[in-house]
Amino acid sequence: MTMPVLKAVSVSRTFPSSMGEVRACSDVSLEVASGELLVVRGRSGSGKTTLLNLLGGLDTPSSGEVWLGDEQLTAMTERQLIQARRYSLGYVFQSFGLIPVLSAAENIEVPLRIQGMDAQARDARVAEVLEVVGLTEHAAQRPYELSGGQQQRVGLARALAAGPRILLADGEPGAGVAFDVSLLGGGAPAGFWLLAGGLNPSNVAELGVALRAYRVLVVRSLAGSVRVVAK
Repeated sequence: MTMPVLKAVSVSRTFPSSMGEVRACSDVSLEVASGELLVVRGRSGSGKTTLLNLLGGLDTPSSGEVWLGDEQLTAMTERQLIQARRYSLGYVFQSFGLIPVLSAAENIEVPLRIQGMDAQARDARVAEVLEVVGLTEHAAQRPYELSGGQQQRVGLARALAAGPRILLADGEPGAGVAFDVSLLGGGAPAGFWLLAGGLNPSNVAELGVALRAYRVLVVRSLAGSVRVVAK
């Protein structure tokens, strides 16, 4: 049996508040296989972003375990987590997280500089991912000179540039983010995409992502908690 590239085992997250304990994520278990696209749907406030942060090593669960392949993410030191974020995990945030004073190409280049990639290899990789997301002609433009959809694609290209084992994306993708990751070579990363409610599973296929399968999990908020209720 193939080991999942990402696995959550009974993951929960609670936060203290003046009104008592808030349970943002409750007893979630799931697996993502290599090359698979998993989509999680749910209404605003149901805890999708909390779940993404836990799966991506950006937050620590109150209980439960998160595994990245055969490594337990939730048992890593901060130094180990930094390495995992740098080389194994790619993120696309709702707010895109682009650096406003840098061009599209320079924003994509940031994680490659952090990895220590040499200049020639960086330039080639940036050109490659810009072509994949259809922004070659916009490489020199800064975020404020791009539309919201184009900024989202820059964020996606930046996440793909570092060659992650898994891509975690928060927010509903627009039609402009259709792309074929097979163009990058070396196989597609597993994908974990969090979406707002209302997206039909058939629209997921329209992304044109070259992955061998996709699943859609639906979550709902139950007294402030998140549970997978359908798939």
